[in-house]
Amino acid sequence: MAEQTTTGFPPETLKFLKDLKKNNQREWFAENKERYEQFYLEPALGFITAMQKPLKKISPFLEAIPKKMGGSLLRIYRDTRFSNDKTPYKTHIGMQFRHEAGGNIHAPGCYLHIEPGNVFIAVGTWHPERDPLLWIRQKIAEEPKVWQKAITQKKFATHFEMAGDKLTRPPKGFDKEHPAIEEIKRKDFIAVSKFEDQDVTNEDFLKQVVERLRAGTPLMTFLCEALELSY
Repeated sequence: MAEQTTTGFPPETLKFLKDLKKNNQREWFAENKERYEQFYLEPALGFITAMQKPLKKISPFLEAIPKKMGGSLLRIYRDTRFSNDKTPYKTHIGMQFRHEAGGNIHAPGCYLHIEPGNVFIAVGTWHPERDPLLWIRQKIAEEPKVWQKAITQKKFATHFEMAGDKLTRPPKGFDKEHPAIEEIKRKDFIAVSKFEDQDVTNEDFLKQVVERLRAGTPLMTFLCEALELSY
């Protein structure tokens, strides 16, 4: 067994993900199922468990649910039904720390992505549905200075960059001359903060993640207010 930590991942985790990328086949996965459980599943569930208390200090409405299925850990199995890429497995670890209202509305949340060469934390809402998208845009249009302050606040801007897709033209019903029209054109309201691979195996990785999620509070608060949610 690898040494189990709840604050960081063993080096074998990244090695397993690299090997999986080279051998993304069911036969190989079956032969390496023990590595999957030991270096992927167990450390990820341990990390999620350790996130529960600090996450509640950031927001009592965010959830860290350490379950193999139906919790914060996203499934390793890919849905290949509508994809040209038929490889059966994801080659990263994905964790979502959702707002408790996430089942009723496209609520903002947090996402941790662990992949060799691409480790990041994201906060906000990605591809919100029609009504939440409209409400967020309306709030930006009504309070552009509050929005700008949220995404330029020092701690936030130190760690995060806004990301996601934008419309090429202003959305229907919004003034193309509005001073915040470029922000209103966003289709995603997410911010991303990147890590180095070596951070993942550092014993203070969880602390780093928590600090960055705390720095993401201005964006999360604005988006939740737009959707009339507590944060």
